[in-house]
Amino acid sequence: MGSGVRQGGLSRRAVLQLGGVAALAALGVGCSPGAGKDARTLRFFEQKQEVIAYFDRLLRAFEKEHPGISVVHDTTSSIAPQFVRNEPADVGCFNDNLELARYIKRGQLSDLSHLPSAQRIRSDIGGLTDQYATYPGRTAVLPYSLAAAGVIYNKKIFADHQLPVPTTWSEFVAVCTELRKAKITPVYATGRTTWTIWQGLFDYSVGSLVDTADFFAKMNEIGENVGPDSEVSFQKTFAVAMERAKTISTFFNPDHAVRSYEDGNLAFGKGQAAMYLQGPWAIGQIALVDPKLEIGTFALPVSENAADRRARVNVDLGLYIPQRSAKVQAAGDLVEFLMRPEIINAYNQDNLAYATTKDAPAQKDPRLTGLQPYVDSGAFYQGAGTFIPTSVPLGNYLQSAIGSGNFDKLLTDLDADWRRLAKRGATT
Repeated sequence: MGSGVRQGGLSRRAVLQLGGVAALAALGVGCSPGAGKDARTLRFFEQKQEVIAYFDRLLRAFEKEHPGISVVHDTTSSIAPQFVRNEPADVGCFNDNLELARYIKRGQLSDLSHLPSAQRIRSDIGGLTDQYATYPGRTAVLPYSLAAAGVIYNKKIFADHQLPVPTTWSEFVAVCTELRKAKITPVYATGRTTWTIWQGLFDYSVGSLVDTADFFAKMNEIGENVGPDSEVSFQKTFAVAMERAKTISTFFNPDHAVRSYEDGNLAFGKGQAAMYLQGPWAIGQIALVDPKLEIGTFALPVSENAADRRARVNVDLGLYIPQRSAKVQAAGDLVEFLMRPEIINAYNQDNLAYATTKDAPAQKDPRLTGLQPYVDSGAFYQGAGTFIPTSVPLGNYLQSAIGSGNFDKLLTDLDADWRRLAKRGATT
């Protein structure tokens, strides 16, 4: 899943504030023989295709400050070949997920805790990385950009029909019912693109009812004994959430099964639905259809207690330095450069993301302000789908469940897959 965020240039304010940075004498980041030697060329790996140009401008600004260093911008989509060949880039900027967790767990990423910028990371956001994997005594990743997702809604449709932003499950169902009576599609879904239904329907339905990090920690402990009678299981713990998901799916556009992510952005941009279960990556695409469309965001309510609402988040980009880098000092200089407030804050403002540091301003884009209180208070969760290995066909299971209405089978299939993977040691 890409973030789909809009591109933007380095802000004038950021450019004016790009001052010099002193070389760091000791970074405590796993020095290897030859560290500090041959540091004239750095490889910077960054996975997000939509912000290649943005980061390239930042890298050129870094080079101007460090005339003895050039930076090669590696924009391939996968980090696995780099580590397999024992040639990882000197600095990585990658989505924090189960793929990156493999390298954290195996101790292949350096400890960044001694970097000055590490002290500025919010502890609740820094802790998101630990939910996937940890390595004793190390801070392996510095969260750079936080994506927060919820329900995107058409403000004009809501205003025209005098509908409130729902804060409880019953209010949400009532809003959907009124929209359907008015012959307006309540929720646009794109089941042909499977990640969209697990990111939206599955994750949103679960997140405000289940502590996802705690649930998957227990699932890893139980392993191959997961089932209907274990302390936690998909069948037991996700039952209510999937009842919610089943109800929500009845408010989808009739042709949801054949509609893709691109179809959804186009349809929502044309005002063909009131709500869309998507993240900020879709907002830029919607704006290409209608830049004047007034939209807002809110966290999907799935309980009758409004205080239970939380936003789905993921560390969209995190910075790391591999243990094998022989250019630790220069790599640390680059990380510190990118973490400067005027640079990291400009990136997140420009690219519809939320800040990860204690001293950062709130997101100013009015399309995102509805989720800002959840980010501010730490009322967020990482989506359940992000904890499930890609070898489990979650999206296909959801397609089948939505089509048949049998969400119980989805949960029993997930438990069966979890047992199978646990026997192979492939769940963590």
